[in-house]
Amino acid sequence: MSEEVSVAPGWLTPDPLWVSSGGGSMENITVGTFPPAAVLPPRPPPELLVNPWDIVLCTSGTLIACENALVVLVIWQNPALRAPMFLLIGSLALADLLAGVGLVLHFAFAYLLRSDSAQLLTVGLVVASFSASVFSLLAITIDRYLSLYYALTYNSERTAAFTYAMLVLLWGVSLCLGLLPVTGVNCLGQEAMCSVVRPLTKNNVAVLSVSFLLLFGLMLQLYVQICKIVMRHAHQIALQHHFLAATPHYVTTRKGVSTLAIILGTFAACWMPFTVYSLVADYTYPPLYTYATLVPATYNSVINPVIYAFRNQEIQKALWLVCCGCVPASVAQRARTPSDV
Repeated sequence: MSEEVSVAPGWLTPDPLWVSSGGGSMENITVGTFPPAAVLPPRPPPELLVNPWDIVLCTSGTLIACENALVVLVIWQNPALRAPMFLLIGSLALADLLAGVGLVLHFAFAYLLRSDSAQLLTVGLVVASFSASVFSLLAITIDRYLSLYYALTYNSERTAAFTYAMLVLLWGVSLCLGLLPVTGVNCLGQEAMCSVVRPLTKNNVAVLSVSFLLLFGLMLQLYVQICKIVMRHAHQIALQHHFLAATPHYVTTRKGVSTLAIILGTFAACWMPFTVYSLVADYTYPPLYTYATLVPATYNSVINPVIYAFRNQEIQKALWLVCCGCVPASVAQRARTPSDV
C-alpha cells in the first residue's frame, strides 16, 4: 500500500486540448486528484440568441408606433383639426409612426427571415421615416415663425398652399433618401464601405449626418428670429399697457417660445450624439457604441407626441372625446392659440 494507484476519474471527460498538452497523462492523475484549474482552457460564454439592444430598439419602436398612431387617428377623424399647424403635427406623427413600425419590422425580419432584401427594405423605411420626422420638425419651426412674422395674414389660403407644398417636398425628399439603400446604394457587396449602420454606406450616412446638422442650424436660426420678434412685440405691448407681465399676448407668446426651446433642446440631445458618432466612426467600431447613440435618437420620436400633440388644447379635447366620450370643463373652456404648437 506504499504506492499510489493512478486512476482516471470516470465522471470527467478529459478535454482534448488538456490531454494533448501533457496534462492528461495518466501518471499525473492519482486517486482524489483532479487536473489543475490553471491548465484547463476557458469555456466560451454562451451565445445570446437575441441581442438585448435589439430588444430595446424593438420596444422603443412599439411605444413610438402606439403613441403616434393615436395622434394620427385623432387628427384624421376630427374635421376641426385641418389648420396648417395640425397638418404638420399629423405629418410628424405619421413619420414617427412609420419609424416605429420600421424598427419593429427590422427586429422581426432580422431574427426570422434573415434576408438581405428584407433588411434593405426595413432600413430604407426607417431612414425615410426618421428623415420625414426631422423635416417635419423643421416645417413646424417655419410655420411657427410665419405665424408670428405674418400674424395678420397667417390664416389665409396662401398659408395653406405653402403648408401643402412643404409637406409634398419633405415627404418626396425623405422617400428618395429611403430608396437609396434599396436601389443599390448599400454595402452588402463591399464590407469595407459599410458605416456604423449596416447596410448603409459611409457616404450615405455622412450625407444624412451633414444634412441633419444643416437642418438643426436652420432651426436654431429661425428660433433666434422668433425670439427677436417676441421681444419686439413684448416691448410694444409694454409701451401700450405699461405692465408687460399682465398682458395675455405676452404670456401666450412666451409659452410658445418656451415650447420651441424644449423642442430644440430635446431634438439636439436625442440626435446629436448619433450624428457626430456617425461622422467619425465606421464599421470597425464596436457595435455597442452604435446602439448607445442610436437608442436615444429613437426617443425623440417618443417625446414628439408629448411636446406637440398632447400639449395642444384642441387635440386634448379630441383625445378626451375618444377616450371617455366627454370633455372636462377645464379643457373645453380654453381657447386654442398659436403658442400651443
